[in-house]
Amino acid sequence: MKNCPLRTSVIGSYPFPGWLEFATQHLDRFGAADRAELQDDAVVTALHDQLAAGLDVVTDGEQTRLDFNLSFYGYLEGIELESTSPRRFGPPAHDQRGKHQVTGELRAPRGLGVVEEFRRLQRLFNAAKHSREVTLKASVPGPYTMSGRLVSNQQYADRWALTEALLPIVRKELADLVAAGCTEISVDEPSMSCYAHREDAHRLVEVFNRTVEAIAGRTRVCTHLCFGNFKARAVGLRRLAPMFPAFLDFKCDEMHVEMASREFAEVELIAQIAQRMDVAVGIVDVKSYYVETPRDIADRVRLCLRHAPAERLVFAPDCGLSQTARWAAKQKLANMVEGVGLVRRELGIVT
Repeated sequence: MKNCPLRTSVIGSYPFPGWLEFATQHLDRFGAADRAELQDDAVVTALHDQLAAGLDVVTDGEQTRLDFNLSFYGYLEGIELESTSPRRFGPPAHDQRGKHQVTGELRAPRGLGVVEEFRRLQRLFNAAKHSREVTLKASVPGPYTMSGRLVSNQQYADRWALTEALLPIVRKELADLVAAGCTEISVDEPSMSCYAHREDAHRLVEVFNRTVEAIAGRTRVCTHLCFGNFKARAVGLRRLAPMFPAFLDFKCDEMHVEMASREFAEVELIAQIAQRMDVAVGIVDVKSYYVETPRDIADRVRLCLRHAPAERLVFAPDCGLSQTARWAAKQKLANMVEGVGLVRRELGIVT
């Protein structure tokens, strides 16, 4: 669809239905046809909830992934998948995620699985015969974020070396997505925003731009910047300032920034982003079980309009919704769309 003012979107992930959570713990009891049916049904469920909410942009909810970027490591050759977490007890946090040991050259001869996911989404959306025009979006983790759960070795001395090894793998996946007809791709690099305060921000920008250079201008390129959301917990310094002005040089069409969970601190920075690209504002707090009302959402949209024009603004949750219960995610999305709609009508925007 054409980019409309005050567009509503999502980041990528959506909560698993309860039956899927149960099934993932017993996959050894399913045959190949059973698993294919399970995957289709899960995507249909996520797609239904997003379409019912009235979103302009939808995804497959990442229903066939274990958790954001975790499943991608299963496609990589040259690593030994971790079997246990370094810390298993106590409050949930990022150090309960294990790392994968690199054992050889990093390769992904089968790709990263996103093209297959997108084709499934296309097929199921077309089968639904939905009358309203929406955009189907795919999301791929960037190489810097993917490198964070790999342990360097003699061949790959540090995180930057691992990132360089992963970069052509991600770049090929992006090119294959465009070839499959994907018109909107989110290259998710939350690790860049988490560590911009301690890394060379310009180097991070250069990595991102080389990752997307082959698809820039051929599809809508988005990026998702946040501060972590494992079990609703952040991991990075929750400030946008260290990213800018360097991140304004990202070669993308839409940059997403986390705002709702930070009570819209630094909202004035969206003005800088909007001068270069569309800015997707995280307007729903996925870390909170307070369900924002349509009036809350409308007030937040009006706040953003003080800093950026309607044609540059996109609204979405702060992050993916996989860490939020489905009942809350459904209502948050529905209220988000309704609240944005209130302001659209005030401005006379017809979609």
